[in-house]
Amino acid sequence: MCSTAQTDHRPLAVTMGCPAGIGPEILCRLFSRADTLQGGPAIVVGDPGMLGRVAEHLGLALEPVSWRPGDPVRPGTLPVFRTGTLDSRAVTWGRPDAVTGRAMAGWIEAAVRLTLDGICSAVVTCPISKQSLREAGYPYPGHTEMLAALTHASRVRMMMAGDRLRVVLVTIHEPLARVSGLLTVDTVRDCIEMTSASLRRDFGVATPRIAVAAFNPHAGEGGLFGDEEGRIIRPGMAAAADCGEISGPWPPDTVFHQAAAGRYDAVIAMYHDQGLIPFKLLHFQDGVNVTLGLPIVRTSVDHGTAYDIAGQGQADPSSLAAAVRLARTMVANRAAAAVS
Repeated sequence: MCSTAQTDHRPLAVTMGCPAGIGPEILCRLFSRADTLQGGPAIVVGDPGMLGRVAEHLGLALEPVSWRPGDPVRPGTLPVFRTGTLDSRAVTWGRPDAVTGRAMAGWIEAAVRLTLDGICSAVVTCPISKQSLREAGYPYPGHTEMLAALTHASRVRMMMAGDRLRVVLVTIHEPLARVSGLLTVDTVRDCIEMTSASLRRDFGVATPRIAVAAFNPHAGEGGLFGDEEGRIIRPGMAAAADCGEISGPWPPDTVFHQAAAGRYDAVIAMYHDQGLIPFKLLHFQDGVNVTLGLPIVRTSVDHGTAYDIAGQGQADPSSLAAAVRLARTMVANRAAAAVS
């Protein structure tokens, strides 16, 4: 991933995610490793009681300290911006509910406010429970939709980013039987355009090389296995002709191998598992979820709440560490693009 020499001294706002999941643990592990935070300051938007409980459980010499806007971030501390009144003693590992849903939603809202106001440089999110978000009365199916609403972003896309592969999805959480009907020339064009813009601004890629995956086996084999390639995907690519080096539609069983080998800067996938299966095969531990189209930088872990191992001391902070690194890179690259 491209990096620059520019430095933003504002802290990252890292949300705690669902308190009944592994978010508090991966945060404590991350902040206990000084090497992972050497790139700049970061604060947690969450509950200090929950983080203190987890740090003690893990045997870490890490004490949460209260942080408010304008406070310095002291190295070696766990600074926490607290919102809400969560009773950490009442949280049971692996058992999210409406209470934990309201808490994690409040932390997301606070982190977005801090970043929109220029106090923090970017938002990094730990995993949430979509079910408890709904139980708490929020209408959003997930982080992406909630962040779009909070920032008034009309168009958003999900990118999965790693050192070897970047994938952007045309459709996201949709039943496979519905995907063909949801694909349009405009959605393919829009996905290519947003990917190209992000590669230029966020990753420092001057001329993006974007591969477009086909929808059908063997790219439809001239219409023998489906016509979406000729009817939808190719016209969408033609409409996005000014977005760099756009090629395809390529058979899905080969294009990800070519991209991982360095031939392309990103792959456009037509549906969720088409893109995420190869991505997680390569980047299961260090992948990063990036939301394109927001007025702020937002990165996230690429895994879920892992309720089955919550509270057992087994959670791996690698994806969170990668999300922090990428957020800093994106902030720096956006600053460099703004003055170039």
